[in-house]
Amino acid sequence: MNTVTRPRILVVGAGFAGVECVRRLERKLSPDEADVTLVTPFAYQLYLPLLPQVASGVLTPQSIAVSLRRSKKYRTRIIPGGAIGVDLKSKVCVIRTITDQIVNEPYDYIVLAPGSVTRTFDIPGLTDHAFGMKTLAEAAYVRDHVISQLDLADASQDPDERASRLQFVVVGGGYAGTETAACLQRLTHAAVKRYPRLDPGLIKWHLIDIAPKLMPELGDKLGSSAQEILRRRGIEISLGTSIAKAGPEEVTFTDGRVIPTRTLIWTAGVVASPLIATLGAETVKGRLAVAPEMNLPGNDGVFALGDSAAVPDLAKGDDGAMCPPTAQHALRQGKHVADNVIAALRGQSMQRYVHKDLGLVVDLGGTDAVSKPLGIELRGLPAQAVARGYHWSALRTNVAKTRVMTNWLLNAVAGDDFVRTGFQTRKAARLKDFEYTDAYLTPEQVREHIEGAGRRD
Repeated sequence: MNTVTRPRILVVGAGFAGVECVRRLERKLSPDEADVTLVTPFAYQLYLPLLPQVASGVLTPQSIAVSLRRSKKYRTRIIPGGAIGVDLKSKVCVIRTITDQIVNEPYDYIVLAPGSVTRTFDIPGLTDHAFGMKTLAEAAYVRDHVISQLDLADASQDPDERASRLQFVVVGGGYAGTETAACLQRLTHAAVKRYPRLDPGLIKWHLIDIAPKLMPELGDKLGSSAQEILRRRGIEISLGTSIAKAGPEEVTFTDGRVIPTRTLIWTAGVVASPLIATLGAETVKGRLAVAPEMNLPGNDGVFALGDSAAVPDLAKGDDGAMCPPTAQHALRQGKHVADNVIAALRGQSMQRYVHKDLGLVVDLGGTDAVSKPLGIELRGLPAQAVARGYHWSALRTNVAKTRVMTNWLLNAVAGDDFVRTGFQTRKAARLKDFEYTDAYLTPEQVREHIEGAGRRD
């Protein structure tokens, strides 16, 4: 018998959008007004923009994994798992728990913030041989892998093997790719001093992108400054180029070049979570088409935001522009959706989402950075101060802020020990092994599962 009398609010995803939504709901709703449930595989919010610094060892993994249970007043029920399907008609979300159990979670209001997954293309060998940079496990794994290449090159007597292990390829000229290449190049540049048998000149980093410019959002001047910083460090930048095929020991570029390498890092953009496709609703480039209030037209109690929702960017007018998948928008959308869920629950009118972009920051490691806060172009130390100040202030808890600041100071003073932590095992873990994109159901499978569960009950 169903004894639930309070409205059930289900939030899917613990990224910036989902966590901000839950925090706002907890602050503004009384305990007897609604039950809030959060679906996430991990009980932490990952501060994604600092992931390259984890890969390079500047920050420890724990410092950017902000605990959801840190608050003493935290009353949200957490289901440890991932949503793999939603039936809008029956108002049921299908969840696969971390123990591989499949459970049905009914709701009255659902907030879809499942985020995004790495965008891949039908390139031979890509998912089998490339590393991603989207999760905490991937960042820790990539760090171990890069250091292991130095170890193996140092031990090798074969000059060809040594050369291939010391070449690294990063695909993607956006923020993630550029910062990843910049931070990891600094890691290898510093580490090679501890390997007297290795020729530093053999270490080569390649950053490639099919677009004609790196980080076009920065504008021509700052984009050119970023390119100059990277080239001065010895990173080879190839634009208008992508990957034709990938193998275990070499990568072929679309311009015909063949690069012997054991390290291919793929950061060429993101797409909405496959969960969105299970709804059978209208999408815009894979993202769920929502109204300016971030609700799904024609479906009461359904909201979507963040990377998986095509939220109209009203700050740019009514020309059809959509909010970009940035942390800045996700944070503000999370609060706004919570307010609209509460308004819907209380029978009040919902408000449209409008937010003007506050600027961009790119941390290239050390004292190298470019930033554009409020349209002001900065380079070098001022840009670095703005970039790190922005990231530091955006961390949700004082514990996280303390850990990050301590890590930054310790790394600046003492450097790195270049220790592998054990993620690098005999079994490789590539793109296909981390994001479980084959775990989702089709709309038909969702309905069949729910109907089958109903018959069993």
